[in-house]
Amino acid sequence: MTGASQQQDVRRRAGWLPQDQSGLEAWLRGRRDRHQHRDPDRALHPAVSALRDLVEGDPVLRMHAHQMIEQVPTGREYQDRHLESFDELLELVDEVITSAPEYSDEQMVMTPLDGVLDWTKATPAGFAFYRDPRVNDALRAILQGWCDFLSSDKSLGVLVDAPSGWLSDAARRAVGLDQFVYDSDDEHGGFGSWNDFFTRRLQDGERPVAAPDDDAVVVSPCEATPYRIASRVHRRDAFWAKAEPYSVEELLAGDEATDLFVDGTVWQAFLSALEYHRWHSPVGGTVLRAWVEPGTYYSEASSQGAEAAEPQLSQGYLAHVATRAIVLVDADDPSIGTVAVVFIGMSDVSSCVIGDGIEPGARVGKGDELGYFQFGGSSVCVLFGPDVVESFSLEALPQAPDEEPVLLHVRSHLATARRAAGD
Repeated sequence: MTGASQQQDVRRRAGWLPQDQSGLEAWLRGRRDRHQHRDPDRALHPAVSALRDLVEGDPVLRMHAHQMIEQVPTGREYQDRHLESFDELLELVDEVITSAPEYSDEQMVMTPLDGVLDWTKATPAGFAFYRDPRVNDALRAILQGWCDFLSSDKSLGVLVDAPSGWLSDAARRAVGLDQFVYDSDDEHGGFGSWNDFFTRRLQDGERPVAAPDDDAVVVSPCEATPYRIASRVHRRDAFWAKAEPYSVEELLAGDEATDLFVDGTVWQAFLSALEYHRWHSPVGGTVLRAWVEPGTYYSEASSQGAEAAEPQLSQGYLAHVATRAIVLVDADDPSIGTVAVVFIGMSDVSSCVIGDGIEPGARVGKGDELGYFQFGGSSVCVLFGPDVVESFSLEALPQAPDEEPVLLHVRSHLATARRAAGD
């Protein structure tokens, strides 16, 4: 692939952040206003307090934390500084993890922690800070705290028929709610929490499986926009470099199946904020292994200089270092062999949940559910062995950045495998 598909602003094109920088800054100003009116005696969430204590107790972390506020981020075009101190950053983080994303048709921010941390991530000190394993552990606890809130009935305040609510007429149209299972007579749509809404299920009959009787037809595991196709991928490669080549061993976290995909093909796509967030098997077959691989949070590829902060330039990089669920399926079609599907938690979305019963030896049909993402932006990779794919469907091909992105529906035609002689 050329660099064109790499130069997409994924989070904005997918609706996780506002379409332009001014929208993000307007949202940040609103957050600062809320912060200024908060109760001065309000205690920080325990996970946020733990991060503060970690930083204050280590001179190097304290240095990086203060420097990443003072430094000017590369690759961003901020008009105003929205952070004056690390304490202010902690208080903004605290506010985010005790609230749920609100609907807006103008400046919606579906990854609010990403928005709050955006300035700091793109600084030299930030690159070092967010890669520290201790910081990573602290961020994991913060994200778990937010996930707990979003999985509770405390998050139902945004699931209402109000201008910023997800059951308003505008929001219903934006998410295509009629395609999903919900209760129109219930105040909160029949959902028990924000995460219940975010992982909503499709109505029966929606997104039928492409070519259900043809094992050579592979289907899309997610409702997603194609990002990149790479062929002849290497066992090990410099995934942190500007071109961000795929490195199979690291992508699969050193799994014993790595050699099956060397010189093979990787297809990657990103999920939209407003679409469906459950995963499905691209092929019928037997589950070989399924696990969640822990990774980093809010790390970006610093090797790209001023362009490093562009989220689209970290898509391939994040596939190797972010928290991700990895599912290996031995396909019923012997010409396909083993397929690996990597569901990548990006930024706020580090909650990858593998479905009950998806374990070694389990049988899955093509299009059967494998799991889901909770509360944030995400990406998916499908790995094929060498010379397995004969062709990709037109809808599965990445678009140029100046073209309207094409959404590939879950369980629709992704690729066709080479058929054995005589088939």
